[in-house]
Amino acid sequence: MTPSELHNDAIVIDGLIIAKWNRELLEDMRRGGLTAANCTVSVWEGFQATVDNIVKSNQLMAECSDLVRPVRTTADITRAKEEGKTGIIFGFQNAHAFEDQIGYVEIFKQLGVGIVQMCYNTQNLVGTGCYERDGGLSGFGREIVAEMNRVGIMCDLSHVGAKTSEEVILESKKPVCYSHCLPSGLKEHPRNKSDQELKFIADHGGFVGVTMFAPFLKKGIDSTIEDYCEAIEYVMNIVGEDAIGIGTDFTQGHGQEFFEWLTHDKGYARRLTDFGKIINPKGIRTIGEFPNLTEALLKRGLSETQVRKIMGENWVRVLKDVWGA
Repeated sequence: MTPSELHNDAIVIDGLIIAKWNRELLEDMRRGGLTAANCTVSVWEGFQATVDNIVKSNQLMAECSDLVRPVRTTADITRAKEEGKTGIIFGFQNAHAFEDQIGYVEIFKQLGVGIVQMCYNTQNLVGTGCYERDGGLSGFGREIVAEMNRVGIMCDLSHVGAKTSEEVILESKKPVCYSHCLPSGLKEHPRNKSDQELKFIADHGGFVGVTMFAPFLKKGIDSTIEDYCEAIEYVMNIVGEDAIGIGTDFTQGHGQEFFEWLTHDKGYARRLTDFGKIINPKGIRTIGEFPNLTEALLKRGLSETQVRKIMGENWVRVLKDVWGA
């Protein structure tokens, strides 16, 4: 198979997209050959505002049903591939929307949420993010993990502190993930994960999606798709070829105001970090350029089987384990 044929034939899943929602974005997902994507519908929002985000997302998906379909099960991912559409998985980057109500976990599952990050950079009722002194997983957090396991929502630890992450990994009876992270072995950054952390999650049946967010890559905004592939290979050499996938963290279409909101605690309080200029790696600047990643991985000598696993098959397997279908 040529790289293009392989990409068109493969299941291609992006484990994290937080781009600006509109038809143009969904068209680019189709251009990129995305079979499915975990799309963020909550960061700093509480319960009501998150429900409002889901309502708007559902409306856009209904208007663009020629391009996308909702995903509740891995069978829906297969259907999306067969229909030539992109399956949309709703995801949170913060458990804040659960507020202090364990029952809200199941409500959001019923609304189509399949992946929830436990914390976003700072402390919440569940645990601690990676930009704050880490007090670990709270007692309430343990109840939230148990309820997420029960209803079938995957625990995500990408922006979560090291201690809270370790305790979630040990507490969860289902596989957990870093849906979008990079290795600190290539660049030291509070958001990047050490070799030990990567090995620990994999040793406990967890999963790692590798991001290409430029501020966390070794060469920053001068990075290319080759640098992204280097990071993927680095992680694969630690976690193995069955526990790795893609989680780009595409922020396509958003302006500076959005990044200001992301980088302040609760969206408005103290500044946590400054990303500076954000330019995606050359060769994969837009979601539509996703086929270049398949080609670049093959050029590095990875086998077709390995590339299929990384591009999406591994995500399907782990999601089926967590979702139960």
